[in-house]
Amino acid sequence: MEKAKLIEEIENILAVSKVGVMSTAFNDVPNSRYMIFYNDEHTLYTKTDKTSLKVEEIKDNPLTHILLGYEETSNQSFLEIMGKVEVVENTETIDWLWQNQDKTYFDSEADPELTVIKITPERIKIMNDDNVDTPEFVDFTE
Repeated sequence: MEKAKLIEEIENILAVSKVGVMSTAFNDVPNSRYMIFYNDEHTLYTKTDKTSLKVEEIKDNPLTHILLGYEETSNQSFLEIMGKVEVVENTETIDWLWQNQDKTYFDSEADPELTVIKITPERIKIMNDDNVDTPEFVDFTE
């Protein structure tokens, strides 16, 4: 399938799917947790506490694997996202996320413990999609 069509399918899943599983590594062992994601095109953002273990894991190994979709999609399609992660503390990003996200865990965008995790995709694989014959990767590093 052509890349433009694959990207359209990725965007369709990102438009309806917010809760996913983010995996990082701790001492070379996978560590997974549910997170709420918000996207700006294909880049994902999620909030966390500055003192959380995942922040330390990201500093040690800035790679992640995310599963997103399935329940919210009409055909149980989902994405496998491999990306690079960074902790973002600039006010503009925090304000944008605060305006677009659920208001759980933190009382305000001024909370000193609030930080944002930014995931820049390197590859996204579409799974279980009726419009994609076989699972295909889209390489975002090209």
